[in-house]
This record gives sequence, structure tokens and C-alpha cells, in this order.
Amino acid sequence: MKVALKQFFMPAFTRGFLIRILLTAFFSILFFAYVCIPMRVTGQSMAPTFTDRQLVFCWAPSYWFSSPERFDSVFVTMAGKRVVLLKRVVALAGETIGFLNGELRINGLRLDEPHVAYKGIWNLSERKVKDGCVYVIGDNRSASMENHVFGQTPVKRILGRPLAW
Repeated sequence: MKVALKQFFMPAFTRGFLIRILLTAFFSILFFAYVCIPMRVTGQSMAPTFTDRQLVFCWAPSYWFSSPERFDSVFVTMAGKRVVLLKRVVALAGETIGFLNGELRINGLRLDEPHVAYKGIWNLSERKVKDGCVYVIGDNRSASMENHVFGQTPVKRILGRPLAW
């Protein structure tokens, strides 16, 4: 038993063992760089759904073969992968979006948003979302509109969705 434990925790450094270690490291780097990307939430934009300094993983394959849907939380790239924002999709291409007294309006109809806990008194004139774009915004709307980053963004800028567990 002791010999088996010793071989398990201290294996012989053979050529085959080193190749397995290198391959494991290589595929791990690829996986965490392009498929399951670790991200840190900064700011209160998505509170209470996501909190400041929370570690989340971006699942990039989620939109490789499909498009985002309304109310999906998504990572949006702003400057390459240096600036990535976590936002929620509220309107899709071709729809008209607006806010009236803090209530989201899509094509003139009020839409219920159960994920928004902190509603503000936002007013935004109606505007049409361009083809190939979605309209994204954070969940925390308690601050004035001037303190938020939101708007329409091309679908190609969406990196993926957060993994929830």
C-alpha cells in the first residue's frame, strides 16, 4: 500500500509522464483561454444578479451556433478582451426599445423584468435596434442613466454567457 501511494504522489519522471503533463497543460490553457474564460465582475451594474468582485466563467461556446435571446446575461467585448462588460440583453434586432418612468418598453409594450431589483426613474425615447445588433443594459438601474454604460452592440461583440452554478 505504501509503495502504491508513493508511486501515485511521486511518480517516476519518465518521458511518457512528462508528455502527459505538457499535453494537460497545453489543453488547459486552450480551454481557459478560448472556451471557459475566467472573468471578474467589477462594479454594481448587474447587482443583485452578480456582485462586485465576483468570479464568473464566460462560456464562449454558448453563442457559437446560436444568437442571444432576450434577458440573457452576456459578456460584451469593448476593446478586444481588455475591456469586457457583463450586461443583459433586453431587445433584439428590429425591435423598438424605450424606457418610460423606469419601465422597459419593447415595441411600445411594457415588459416585466423580474431580475431587476433596483429600478430607477429612467426615461429614454424609443429607438430601433439595428440588424445584427442587440440592446444591452445592466440590472441595477437605481443610479441615473448618465452613470451607466448601455446601448446597442453588434452580436459579434458578444463573447459568451456567464456560467451559473
